[in-house]
Amino acid sequence: MRVIARTAALGVLGLMLGAAGPADSPVGVPEPEGLYTGPPRGYTPATLKGATVVDLKGLEKLLPENPVLIDVVLADHRPQGLPADRPWLPTHRSLPGAVWMPGAGAAPLAPEQEEAFLARVAALTGGDKAKPVVTFCRPECWGSWNAGKRLVAAGYTRVHWFPLGVEGWQDSHDTAVAKPDPAWTAAVSGRAAQR
Repeated sequence: MRVIARTAALGVLGLMLGAAGPADSPVGVPEPEGLYTGPPRGYTPATLKGATVVDLKGLEKLLPENPVLIDVVLADHRPQGLPADRPWLPTHRSLPGAVWMPGAGAAPLAPEQEEAFLARVAALTGGDKAKPVVTFCRPECWGSWNAGKRLVAAGYTRVHWFPLGVEGWQDSHDTAVAKPDPAWTAAVSGRAAQR
């Protein structure tokens, strides 16, 4: 009788634990055909066709090659209702040496914004499409996946996607304060002003 009760209890516990998992498991998320245009946060694929997916150790091994690190984390917006005379000084921390291009992983991007992104990456790589480039943002962020996908489509041959993002880096390493890349910001805001 005791064995039957114990077995039944373990079975119920197993069902409860199974039910506690997410309905849409991160395992097996398929790559979309093109850029991902759904919500910016959510489970991402384990792959990025044409690119190399790197974990923390993989990124650490790549660093001696001086890759271009592209952070596409969205910039914080001034909280609604915050009085104009109150200071608001958001700070973004990133991997040291990263170039922060807020929103460059959004999809869709206006054609001129996509052109500005690719032009900025070309400048950062010196026009060398074989130079290693790493895209990242936050965990479960489609922006860095999209940025990597754009670079692969543009012919870059050593694109690396770091899906663990800033949080995955800061678990073991220091971060640095990052300011939005002036060239990216000027290109995006200049184009927006012309509309």
